[in-house]
Amino acid sequence: MSLSFSRTDTSLIGRWWWTVDRWTVAAVLLIAGLGIVLTMAASPPVAERIGLEPFYFARRQAIYVPLAIIVMLVTSLMSPQGVRRSALAFFLIAFAATVATLFFGAEVKGARRWLYVAGVSVQPSEFLKPAFAVVCASFIAATRGREGVIGYPLSALLLCATAGVLLLQPDVGTTLLMAGVWCLQIFLAGCPLALIALLALVFVGGGVGAYFMFAHVQQRVDQFLDPASGEGYQVKRAMEAFQSGGLFGRGPGEGHVKEVLPDAHADFIFAVAGEEFGLLLCLLLVGLFSFVVLRGLIRAFKDTDLFVLLAAGALLALFGAQALMNMASTMHLIPPKGITLPFISYGGSATIALAWGLGMVLALTRDRPDPGGRR
Repeated sequence: MSLSFSRTDTSLIGRWWWTVDRWTVAAVLLIAGLGIVLTMAASPPVAERIGLEPFYFARRQAIYVPLAIIVMLVTSLMSPQGVRRSALAFFLIAFAATVATLFFGAEVKGARRWLYVAGVSVQPSEFLKPAFAVVCASFIAATRGREGVIGYPLSALLLCATAGVLLLQPDVGTTLLMAGVWCLQIFLAGCPLALIALLALVFVGGGVGAYFMFAHVQQRVDQFLDPASGEGYQVKRAMEAFQSGGLFGRGPGEGHVKEVLPDAHADFIFAVAGEEFGLLLCLLLVGLFSFVVLRGLIRAFKDTDLFVLLAAGALLALFGAQALMNMASTMHLIPPKGITLPFISYGGSATIALAWGLGMVLALTRDRPDPGGRR
């Protein structure tokens, strides 16, 4: 395909091909392809248990993933200024939709996080995360670039408003994730260490407060700290699946954990990968996620534009932290968070929102003749 475009090609696609990070695109495509395979392996028993035809989830994911890839590639064509403007528009829409879930959302497992649009469930908070990261980056960068712009207070106000809405759903995991990303941006922007230490204390205090304020958070933490309590069924079955899979796995379709785990196709799909394809595939997934994050950060740190650094760094942190939290909770390293594995777990909102976020990363880290410019 590289032979189809010459370096003198000035068309939109030609310029994109020679400036985008093609290695990252290839890694994401490989992750998405593995996701479709794992969804086909994990979802049939789940679908049958709830009265659906066996490949219901697999067929829907086969639609979501190509759509997500298109979203990522189209977004990667944008300029940094276009990323900034589109993120602000999407933030306003996603924030309003997230507020709407409190009044019109469907309640699932005690939380109101989903809206039904034309018969399709949408989780607005998934789109709120990348939009929030870019808008905050824009505010903070403006503070450093122009006198009189109060970007830090504006971004803090934005965090408080967003966290307030999410906690009302409630969605503590996403709230802590977004607060952590905001703290990362403050750190990258060069705030004094004393302020960083204060933010760390506030972050820890928020986690402790969530434990005492939300019963489901307290239950998950207690189950994590005391496995002998008889709770934590899915985590126990997941650990057994990893032990059963060993180095090479039992083979495609030969696993049993998907037959007993309610979320085998979603939050615990990493356990299905471990049982059927073994440690080698799990390590491959970890390597691919790490490659995308580290390569994106390296390219972002080469840019002289603070906005590019803050936005790309935050988006990559969201992507990497979500993958890490899913895998760690499946392996009983942290309490369960109810967070999907990027491009692997079943889910339309999460998959498309993650693709949009990575598309913005690709757009921001494209090679530009004027690093730090607005082309």
